Amino acid sequence: MNSSCPTFVIGKNVCLPLIRIPFYFSLRQSIFDDIPDTYVALAAPVLTFWLMSLMFHCLDISNWQWLNKYRIHESEEVKSKNLATPWEVARAVIFQNVSQTVVGLVWLTKSPEISAARCQSEMEALGRTMVLVVRCLFGEEIGMKILELWGPEMTHWLYWWGIPAAQILFALFILDTWQYFLHRLMHTNQYLYQKIHSVHHELCVPYAFGAFYNHPFEGFLLDTLGIAIAERVACLSIRQVIFFFMYSTGKGVDDHCGYSFPFDPFQIISGNNSDYHDIHHQAIGIKSNFSQPFFVHWDVLLGTRMTRKDIQERREKVKTT
Repeated sequence: MNSSCPTFVIGKNVCLPLIRIPFYFSLRQSIFDDIPDTYVALAAPVLTFWLMSLMFHCLDISNWQWLNKYRIHESEEVKSKNLATPWEVARAVIFQNVSQTVVGLVWLTKSPEISAARCQSEMEALGRTMVLVVRCLFGEEIGMKILELWGPEMTHWLYWWGIPAAQILFALFILDTWQYFLHRLMHTNQYLYQKIHSVHHELCVPYAFGAFYNHPFEGFLLDTLGIAIAERVACLSIRQVIFFFMYSTGKGVDDHCGYSFPFDPFQIISGNNSDYHDIHHQAIGIKSNFSQPFFVHWDVLLGTRMTRKDIQERREKVKTT
């Protein structure tokens, strides 16, 4: 506590030291001069998609022998098994890029002014709420001791780290839930599969550029609308939105990249990775592994998870019968 704040709780208010800005945040009104953060949020996933896809495409055509042990499929399988041509894939992806950008222009609102005074005011409001919660949980006497010892630090951590991280995780959970149940419906409903979702499964051997090769209706329903709902329900700030859009897009590309790298951060963070999703694109796993793009909890809870070990056991069982 600094000299201007002899105590944390002052009547119904709280007294906080001057704010300490963490390394990841900037008080600039825009990350880039003369470019509103809203436009950055719309451009970021498009750039992420094409840059990551180009990187994996360079690996695909490199003929580097050391990559073979990380390939999920042989290169020739992409040409022989996939029903959609590269041009058809590119055309569908560009259409989705454009449609998502148009929807985003309508959906995303102008971000509020960023200032130290606004951050300080929001932290004080958070501190007052925290006082009520701590007193309710621990009682007046113990609660006040906790608040006087750690109140300012708790407020700082919650405002800059705890709540933003929880919002991002909540958004990931919402998008995962939205996509799991709609994705599963598109496999269990014959009409939806034949007319809409089968387009995506024309790529039996996924590759990075084909991550968002979908029927236009599916692209809007699963991706565009799902991300928009997750962003709004989780109450993300525009800069959280930039991260959320980029991470979601990067994860989708990585899940279709065709490589199982032990050093890939996307594949280390979650068991829902390129190998996991590749099983879903094969005939044996087409009724499994509906979870996308982040976690596997819905597959585990609802019994639709399939692993390489499960596939091996099925094949061995067939051989013995």
